[in-house]
Amino acid sequence: MPEETSSLPPHTASKNAATWPLTTLRDCFALLVAGPAPLALDGTPLPGLPDRLVALDELRDRLLARSCPQATRDAAWAAVIRRSRRHGGAWTVGAAGMALPALRAVSVRLGGHGDLDPTDVQAEVLTGFLTALATTGLDLPRIAVRLRWAAYRAGLALLTQALETPHPDPDLFHTRAVAQPQAGGPDDVLACAVADGVLTAAEAGVIAATRLDDVPVSAWAARHATAARTAYRLRDRAERRLVDYLTGSVRRPPVTRPPSETGTPPESPSRSVTAVTAVTAVTAVGAVGAGRPARRGSFPALVAVAACV
Repeated sequence: MPEETSSLPPHTASKNAATWPLTTLRDCFALLVAGPAPLALDGTPLPGLPDRLVALDELRDRLLARSCPQATRDAAWAAVIRRSRRHGGAWTVGAAGMALPALRAVSVRLGGHGDLDPTDVQAEVLTGFLTALATTGLDLPRIAVRLRWAAYRAGLALLTQALETPHPDPDLFHTRAVAQPQAGGPDDVLACAVADGVLTAAEAGVIAATRLDDVPVSAWAARHATAARTAYRLRDRAERRLVDYLTGSVRRPPVTRPPSETGTPPESPSRSVTAVTAVTAVTAVGAVGAGRPARRGSFPALVAVAACV
């Protein structure tokens, strides 16, 4: 039995077909996994999967199940991504189709703010995902989470640009005041900090990757072609500003360029305190805004933030 099929079934679009990117992706993915020979991954060498070909829609459902081990998720996603990079075409569509629930959730969250066209939001989110699909490291854990973060950051950049764009008025030009998104989770807290000018996109990215996604700072630094010490200093200064922002202290202007590589070595005791406070504040404040327990330490995290305020 062959390990996989890679042909893309023919599809003729009707004149009334929806033009939203994620709707098109949904329809193409449905064609790929339909019929007697769906696009499938051989689960035999992968722990936790059946010893047979597993269609990608079934694979997606298995990986989304709460009972699925993280090791199985990472191994399956790595196998799909390798095929996407090797064969492109159907496997790239298949990988995006597996991520469709996350891409749709990200698009809905970002599209609810400002006057952005939902089509533009979906296109930017999908572009961010596909870019990460071709470049993300497969040797680090939580591959699907990191792909989702890449999609979110791409959409957030579009939203931030729209919020900062001046809008014409009959009498004068002014920047329209737009209500910022209300925090609904740790990612929204960081998004609000970027939109408010407290953090740059790079600073939010290093905090999200190293604090929420457990990516080592050295790995993040290597991926962004910078020194590890520079990355530590960038995160440290950003977290200090973020703590001030979340606890209502006076905000400091955002850093516009990476700090120099000289100075105090990374992760001094005072920095550790600030780092713990920052990640606790992000997760706890975001959880309170969403009406759900914090991801890291629920009650102790809430107490820590209350003490800061």
